[in-house]
Amino acid sequence: MKRRVVITGLGALTPVGNSAQDSWRAVVEGRSGIGPITRFDASAFASRIAGELKHFDPSQYVDKKELRRYDPFAIYALASAQMALEDAKLAIVPEIAERIGVIIGSGMGGAQTLEEEIRVLASSGPRKISPFGVPAILPNLGAGHVSMRFGAKGPINCTVTACAAGTSAIGEAYRTITYGDADAMITGGVEAAVTPLGVGGFCAMRALSTRNDDPQKASRPFDKGRNGFVIAEGCGILILEELSFALNRGARIYAELVGYGCTSDAYHLAAPPPGHEGAGRSMLAAIRDAGLQTTDIDYINAHGTSTPLNDLYESQAIKTLFGEHTKKLMVSSTKSMTGHLLGGTGGVEAIFTAMALYEGMIPPTINHEDPDEGCDLDYVPNVARKADIQTAMSNSFGFGGVNAVIVMKKFAA
Repeated sequence: MKRRVVITGLGALTPVGNSAQDSWRAVVEGRSGIGPITRFDASAFASRIAGELKHFDPSQYVDKKELRRYDPFAIYALASAQMALEDAKLAIVPEIAERIGVIIGSGMGGAQTLEEEIRVLASSGPRKISPFGVPAILPNLGAGHVSMRFGAKGPINCTVTACAAGTSAIGEAYRTITYGDADAMITGGVEAAVTPLGVGGFCAMRALSTRNDDPQKASRPFDKGRNGFVIAEGCGILILEELSFALNRGARIYAELVGYGCTSDAYHLAAPPPGHEGAGRSMLAAIRDAGLQTTDIDYINAHGTSTPLNDLYESQAIKTLFGEHTKKLMVSSTKSMTGHLLGGTGGVEAIFTAMALYEGMIPPTINHEDPDEGCDLDYVPNVARKADIQTAMSNSFGFGGVNAVIVMKKFAA
């Protein structure tokens, strides 16, 4: 039998809050974190809006003398991991350090540092490149810094699966515990790609919303007026523990993680296939891994990017897989409030999914004003809904055709 895995700690930095708890309260209240870009002069860009962190002080988590050595994505990971460990009341002492690991996903790693060092190279030559540049750029350094800071000596990894990276990381961390290779894992996703190249690249793909005059209405998953996603930054970290390990130390348990599925579309670099059968297979794989039936699922935190094809095809995949049970499903996209955190989104949305189970509250899909004929599910429009759900799913899909899905249950001893 598989070892049971539970969620005992949550830490987050998002456009709607500088902790998991503040972010959760914001999405339950339906507050948007989208606004004009302030990181750089975006006046020449087609999309000039983003989900940026607000009033975040990195010096609370990293010594001011060392800040220049860290890319923002690593700082976000360190801060969120510290909050998650404190929330779990888990101290990594030498006696257990080798049984605690770290897997944190990131799609783009140190994007800001990469751009800065390229500018230095172009303007001043190679002798001016920082010796801290390469370590700051590497995507695995989010996990690396967390491991070093907190002394976690168990398995370490970094999933780089684009917008599925956070969910991929959580799924692999879950498997690491079920296989017996660790007793606890620090896991989730992080991204800090609100940069000129990050925004400009997605603008060139015509993937971003250009609703610049009304930022808080720009992210509108499943709505007929959607015209692209809103790029965002942040991090979501969860502490996963083997059940007896958690119970023996009296840990609070938010939810139980029971299933993980991952598939490839093998279809296109960026576009999902019609009907999104790859997404359907990943959802089914996660349900089977959990030992459940499709009729057991109560709520889905959808990938729901606010792009024309993703929202339509994800809805089709859900209807195809769940059949008649679709009518009983609640589906919402918290990206309507946070924007799309790329590789960080799976970590943040896993936190929201766990909290939905823990508090019996379904976060809404805001800006759902004009239903699309092809998107006809119960998207919990505009207002959160009280519901005593037992089982929930979180979907993440990424460039390259990767689909990652996790399933959680309300914890019962």
